Amino acid sequence: MFVFVCAGCCAELTIPPSPVALPVHAHQKYGNGTQLPVLMESGTFAVDPEPSGPPWRSWEEVDPGEAMARGFYAPVYALSDGVPGAIVIAPGDARGTVLIPERSGGYCCGLGGADGPNMACEGCGLPVASRIDDCSLWQAVWLAPDAVCRVPVGGADAAPLSWEELLEEREGTPPFEPIATWGSRRGTSHYWSWSPRWEAAAGRALAHLLVASQGGPVTVPDGLVKEVFQRALDALLPAGPSVRRAVLAGPGLPLPGGDADICLVPAHPQTGEVWTPAGSACPVSLPFGVWRWLAFPAPHLAVPASGGLPDGVLRDDPPMPRSPYLFRADPGVFRDALVRLPAVRSPWLRAIPDNLTELMRTGLF
Repeated sequence: MFVFVCAGCCAELTIPPSPVALPVHAHQKYGNGTQLPVLMESGTFAVDPEPSGPPWRSWEEVDPGEAMARGFYAPVYALSDGVPGAIVIAPGDARGTVLIPERSGGYCCGLGGADGPNMACEGCGLPVASRIDDCSLWQAVWLAPDAVCRVPVGGADAAPLSWEELLEEREGTPPFEPIATWGSRRGTSHYWSWSPRWEAAAGRALAHLLVASQGGPVTVPDGLVKEVFQRALDALLPAGPSVRRAVLAGPGLPLPGGDADICLVPAHPQTGEVWTPAGSACPVSLPFGVWRWLAFPAPHLAVPASGGLPDGVLRDDPPMPRSPYLFRADPGVFRDALVRLPAVRSPWLRAIPDNLTELMRTGLF
C-alpha cells in the first residue's frame, strides 16, 4: 500500500487508497444547475492518463500528425498541454490540505478548478490539488501529478476481485435515480431521471457500436438494452440489407451464439480489463455496474407484498420511479469517445460529430 505525499515537504495528503479504473463519467458535465454526488468511492483512486488543465491550444493550432499521435482523429474544441496523469480521489480522503482563497473560482455554484489547483499542502503551501464541487460536475479532488509522490506504507494491496467474485459482491447500477437541483426557495429539490452514469456509459458504448456496425444497421436485445441503444442506432446508421446483431455477453451468461456480431460486455471496475467473448464477435464494453443491471436486472414485486415477505425478498417497496423522457446518451462523452476512434475518419461517421449540436436539438442526445 502507499499514500500520496506532497512533493515539496513529503507531508501525507491522502489516506492509503486502492487503485481502480477511471470512471467513464469522470469528466462528464451533466444538466444545468444539478448537484452531482462524489465521483470516487472512499478509499479508492484512479489515474487519468491524458493531459489535463492549462495551457490549452485550439484545434487549428495543432498539427494533424501530432493530433493523431495523441489519439485524436476528428476536431475537438481544444487540446490540453497540461501534465498527464492526474489522480482523482474522494474529497473525504484528502488530508493535510487547505483551500487557496484566491483560486476559489468556479463556473456557477461552487469550485470548478478553472483557476488552477485550489488546494495547498498545509505544511509548505505548495498547490497540490483541485477540489471540484461546482454544479453539473462530479465532486472530486484531483491531485496534480507534478506536485505529489507515491510513498509505500505498511500492508499489501488486495488482489483484484475475479469476475465470479464481482458477480457475488458488486450490485448493479440502477438506471434511474433522483437528481438534486439548486434554486428552490424551500432548499434543494430533486427529480427522477435516467442515471447520469448510464447516460455516460451509453455515450461511450454508442461510439464503439457505430464503429462495430461497419456502416450497416444494428439490432440489440429487447427490453432495457433496446430502450437505451436502439433509437440512436436507427437514427445514426444508414439503412441496408445486412443487419449486425449485438447481444449481451459476460460472466454468468450463456456463451453468445455464432450469429452474434457484437457483444456488449463488462469492464472490470478495478483493473479496467474488458471481458473477452469467445469467437469473432466484436466486444463493446460497458461499466460493470451498468452491464450487471442489463444482464441481471434487480427484480421488483408486481404488487406490494402482504403478510410475510416471500423468501429472498427483503422489502416490498414499489419500483423506483421512471424518467418521463426517452433515454439520451451523454453527448459530451459520446463525442470524446468517437473522435478518438480511427474509424471516425470515414465520411459517414465523420458527419456525426460534425452535426452533434443539431442531433441534440432533435432530442437524440
